[in-house]
Amino acid sequence: MMTHAAYDCDVLVIGGGIVGLSTAYALTRTAPGTRVTVLEKEWGPARHQTGRNSGVIHSGIYYPPGSLKARYAVRGAAELVEFCREHGIAHAVTGKLIVATDSGELPRLHALVQRGRKHGLPVRELGPAQIAEHEPRVRGLAAIRVGTTGVCDFTAVAARFAAEVTASGGQVRYGAEVVAVDRRPWGVAVRTADGQVVRARVLVNCAGLYSDRVARLAGDDPGARIVPFRGEYYELARPELVRGLVYPVPDPAFPFLGVHLTRGVDGTVHIGPNAVPALAREGYGRTAVRPGELAGTLAWPGSWHLARRHWRYGAGELHRSLSKSAFTRAVQRLLPEVTEADLRPSPAGVRAQAVLRDGTLVDDFLIRDAPHTVHVLNAPSPAATASLPIGREVARRALLRARATGWTPPAVESGHCV
Repeated sequence: MMTHAAYDCDVLVIGGGIVGLSTAYALTRTAPGTRVTVLEKEWGPARHQTGRNSGVIHSGIYYPPGSLKARYAVRGAAELVEFCREHGIAHAVTGKLIVATDSGELPRLHALVQRGRKHGLPVRELGPAQIAEHEPRVRGLAAIRVGTTGVCDFTAVAARFAAEVTASGGQVRYGAEVVAVDRRPWGVAVRTADGQVVRARVLVNCAGLYSDRVARLAGDDPGARIVPFRGEYYELARPELVRGLVYPVPDPAFPFLGVHLTRGVDGTVHIGPNAVPALAREGYGRTAVRPGELAGTLAWPGSWHLARRHWRYGAGELHRSLSKSAFTRAVQRLLPEVTEADLRPSPAGVRAQAVLRDGTLVDDFLIRDAPHTVHVLNAPSPAATASLPIGREVARRALLRARATGWTPPAVESGHCV
């Protein structure tokens, strides 16, 4: 049996994005004295999905009642705003418009109204004149306004989580890429690219774009593969055309929200994303190709099932990716005044989309437990919004796994309530 001193930490978290750092933060709050280490392969936090999105604090209106996404987003949005206030992080609760530009979208818009009210959200229905009161340059047949939506600096949130972890005695190690995981009866041993070994009672996999790969390193079958989608954005050269957040009515057949307009905390307005398959897991540019990763995507049967099922939608996304004029026409449905000259290229992001073997896009959070491990295999939008409740749930599972080894949280040993 391993002694306490033989472990380098009690819980080891792989991934320094917002979910991994929120989990580490929750561990230090839920079980004070727990030895927590975070390993991140980059040289700072939030370098991938967390730091390359539109910065929106989602209300939860899109998600089916009872789903993890709905529960976590509704609760997480309020908690995140409070966290930003407490720590002086740039944010704004602006509300947003979801706009129907075609009569065929009206039933779906009405369904969103009903769903939002089931979630207890402040939802207001608008006609064309009322749309113009909020967004004078936007045109639509009808819209709804969701008052709890906002924007924030998610990179700053992740950095604050990291700072709170280290202030509580935890470690956040950057430049520490995990290359091997050895699971033993007593726990796990992880080796990094520089040859260092970290031994822990429990491993938490929050590796995002590489979460399925880390699961396989640990000897677990994730049951899904990460298929990367690049989200392409433009910046609006005339930000005065948009006051806040404007979204189209989403297509329920695909888990992307469509091209939308987002005024960030810095006053810039981003338009996007346009979602196309990426040729590498960190394929932020069209020419970024990693043959091994691409071969892995193509070898997964779910990729081909997905392509056959959604080829029409995908063709439209690809067309807008290759044609700025086509992208502009999509934006003009919401914002008729916009021109090609108004759109300036902006940095892209990559979404880590879990796809099942039959081609099903995993639309909710997917968290799986295994001996000495907890794997976060799918953390789609609104993961950043919901980072605080997600972190608590993953931390809860990790602590249960740790207790199964006979470990007791230090605060319990000292008589404090956990």
